[in-house]
Amino acid sequence: MRFLVPRLLLVLALSSGGAALAQPRKQVQEFEAPREMTAEEREAAKQRAMGNNLNAYGKDVQLKQKPIPWMAIGLAGLVFVGAVPFAIRAYRNTSKDIAGQNTFGANRGDDEVA
Repeated sequence: MRFLVPRLLLVLALSSGGAALAQPRKQVQEFEAPREMTAEEREAAKQRAMGNNLNAYGKDVQLKQKPIPWMAIGLAGLVFVGAVPFAIRAYRNTSKDIAGQNTFGANRGDDEVA
């Protein structure tokens, strides 16, 4: 029982190795060197690789500018105009509540019992 795992591993290794060696082998192909290019072909390939017109690149390129998003700016403005009165009213109410509260060391005299 204690030699079962090593035996199984040995059988597995031998069977997989035998299967790998039994595969048919491909024959080595002969190396064929690429044909030599003529001087004109090499020059044409260089020009294609450089983009054919490297010096005049800046003349043809036109930068696309994104239009100003007027609709989004207008919508944000409308939201701001609609929210300002509510913000002012909330600020005034909150400042009145805070002003009416007792602060540390200050006593309005309302809580004293006579």
